[in-house]
Amino acid sequence: MSVANVHNPSVVHHYPAQQPLPSINFACEAPNAETVFLCGDFNDWDPEAHPMQKLPNGTWKRQVQLPQGEHHYWFLVDGKPRLDPNAHRINNDLLQHKVSLLMVA
Repeated sequence: MSVANVHNPSVVHHYPAQQPLPSINFACEAPNAETVFLCGDFNDWDPEAHPMQKLPNGTWKRQVQLPQGEHHYWFLVDGKPRLDPNAHRINNDLLQHKVSLLMVA
C-alpha cells in the first residue's frame, strides 16, 4: 500500500499490508458434556466468548485467530476447567493454576 504525502506529493510512504492472524483449531473430547467453552488469556478467560460446537462423534471444536506467541487456555466443560491433553505443554499461570500452553509461530 502506498500513500502520498499531502504536503509533498512527490514523497510516497510505503506501508506493508497487515498479515492476517493464523487460525488455530481447538478440539476437546467430551462426548457426554452439555456445554464446552474455550477460555484463555486471549479472551480474558471469558467463558461466553468462545463457545465450542459439538460434532456427532462427541468432539467439540472451535477455530480462533491468535497472534504469534504463547497462549494459556483451558476448556470449560460443564462449568469445570479441563486441560488440553494435546497442548504443547502444561504451565502454571500467574495465580499458579494449571493451564494448557499453545505456541503460535
